[in-house]
Amino acid sequence: MNNQFGTYGDEFQQKSKYIREQLPRHQLDWSKKPDSFKTYPSAIKIINLPNPEFDKEIRFWSVILNRQSTRKFKNDPITLSQLSLLLFGMTGLTRIFPQVAFRTVPSAGGLYPIEVYPVVNNVENLNQGIYHYNIAKHRLELLKEGDFRLEIAKGCLDQGMAFNSAVDFVWTAIIERSSWKYLQRCYRYIYMDAGHIGQNFYLIAEALGLGACTIGAIYDDEINVVLGIDGDNETAIYVGVIGKKIK
Repeated sequence: MNNQFGTYGDEFQQKSKYIREQLPRHQLDWSKKPDSFKTYPSAIKIINLPNPEFDKEIRFWSVILNRQSTRKFKNDPITLSQLSLLLFGMTGLTRIFPQVAFRTVPSAGGLYPIEVYPVVNNVENLNQGIYHYNIAKHRLELLKEGDFRLEIAKGCLDQGMAFNSAVDFVWTAIIERSSWKYLQRCYRYIYMDAGHIGQNFYLIAEALGLGACTIGAIYDDEINVVLGIDGDNETAIYVGVIGKKIK
């Protein structure tokens, strides 16, 4: 396939294929294995999230059947408990062992390259701002306080739903976590991992009666600048917006 934008996608797909008897050979240096979690010790503020408490009356297959994208939201806040459930369901810890901690989503090699940055617009008892989800501690780290709706919406190709949502979840990838093991093929797995998180995001939103939509069309580096990440070692790859449904 040739077009005016080049063929880098086609080239990557072909060059990253596994071919029998030609698999890459490299030794894993366990002493240099990247950390599985990112934290911000210099965060402005630490917010402990409520423990995730699940409504046992929610019917699984109803959630599956009713899941859909919602692009218009009420101007009403979601609760801190709902935010806690969304974050835990996206990538919370479920089984912890000395060498690896498994989460609510699968990840190639158990490496978990995806980080979550909630950009809070309208959550009860929580200031507007850019936060980072500390997965290991199930808490929020406040990085920048203020209203960033316009910047995030612009970074999402000027889509209004990112401005009107209660929270914009920006998912980033720390490339080295996966490339340490999978070399250049890691990018395939990183995008798969992001997809797993996106589907959980949709299902949790439906279970909570909230509207949600994911956004893959972003101005990558504009979002990176807002988050304060370099775009090389860590880069934004996906956004999820959520809010109260308009019935």
